Amino acid sequence: MLQELRIINPATEELEAVVPVTTPAEVDEAVRRAATAQEKWAALPPGDRARLLRRFAGVVEENSEALARLELAEAGHPLGNARWEANNVVDLLHYAAGGVERLTGSQIPVAGGLNITVQEPLGVVAVIAPWNFPMPIAAWGTAPALAAGNAVLLKPAETTPLTALRLAGYALEAGLPEGLFQVLPGEGAVTGDALVEHPGVAKVVFTGSTATGRGIAAKCAARTKRLTLELGGKSPNIVFADADLERAAAAAPGSFLDNTGQDCCARSRILVQRSVYDRFMELLEPAVKAFVAGDPADPATRMGPLISAAQRERVRSYVSEDAPAAIRGEAPKGKGFWYPATVLEGRPDDRTAVEEIFGPVAVAIPFEDEADAVRLANATDYGLSGSIWTRDVGRALRVSGAVAAGNLSVNSHSSVRYWTPFGGYKQSGLGRELGPGALAAFTETKNIFISTEEQQ
Repeated sequence: MLQELRIINPATEELEAVVPVTTPAEVDEAVRRAATAQEKWAALPPGDRARLLRRFAGVVEENSEALARLELAEAGHPLGNARWEANNVVDLLHYAAGGVERLTGSQIPVAGGLNITVQEPLGVVAVIAPWNFPMPIAAWGTAPALAAGNAVLLKPAETTPLTALRLAGYALEAGLPEGLFQVLPGEGAVTGDALVEHPGVAKVVFTGSTATGRGIAAKCAARTKRLTLELGGKSPNIVFADADLERAAAAAPGSFLDNTGQDCCARSRILVQRSVYDRFMELLEPAVKAFVAGDPADPATRMGPLISAAQRERVRSYVSEDAPAAIRGEAPKGKGFWYPATVLEGRPDDRTAVEEIFGPVAVAIPFEDEADAVRLANATDYGLSGSIWTRDVGRALRVSGAVAAGNLSVNSHSSVRYWTPFGGYKQSGLGRELGPGALAAFTETKNIFISTEEQQ
């Protein structure tokens, strides 16, 4: 068991911080503190909880630049991306605060009395966040859980705990009760498991690999514990012959190179109708090469390094730097966990076309017709997101209905908005996050019948 986490800057390989890990005994203490704080929090009038969450959002907004710089240092994200992530936390907190006073039950007509439902908080919620988008994804679970009246224990990824710790400090500064929102850094197999298996934790929200998610699901099943999973993806970018090819090609690099490809929604399978395949690839090459990789602090940078040396080796295990590629961009030399943007031409059953690489690599595959496009799009264990490029509205609707994925976008690559639901089919996860139903996912529905029959 590690005693500390050493946080390495992915762009410079320099040590940024040393963070103590949370032991299982400390997890137990944190759960007890959270349970006490949650009772007081849930007893507050809804308007007071909403005001405190808005105040929390205000403190985060005041410190958004500092958070962005911290994200740049621990995760290597380009500054523009990191600023967006910090402000997304602000937006999520405001959105969740707006739902506190609207978390209402219902009245159901019944004979002989009045039937009502109420939404009650679960209690203590564990949020296990990933390293690819440390701030926003942590907030996906934390903001609605707090708004619904729960306490939150957040375990950040081993490589990216710094922004999470800073957010916990801002919550206290904003006036949230001590113990209500705690950050517990540590290893997944130690701190994470202690959280998942603790009987005082009512729900687990996990974002990460499908393999790890399956293990967490098994542990939660042993206690019939509520669970939300957001897991892997191998999403298609489907380009039909009637699409605006110039626009589709210009947009494609961002769909798999954003965050250096470390994105579950990355459209890493580019499916192009055969009749326009060659033309599309001609248009794609300059767009990929224009996606500049470099110093994350430089405003011109669009792609930073991979998160770690281990992740770079994982990407290399799929395609080495000297392997033939249809398109290969450039990446800085020297210090840093860099890997160039790469587009391979492949077949549907290639390893690179089937497995989630989680790096700046896409595979281009031609298809014959609409039925073939749908078949290829669905030829994966995953079903998280995807894009469809066509000028034919009927085709867009047919293909959207036929592709097994939780988040589809027509003539764009948008996947995640905090005011719309997000989640996957098949091995991409269980449940939905964000959107109008986010708070309800952190409550129990209690049904109450009140007899109006005359008492004898």
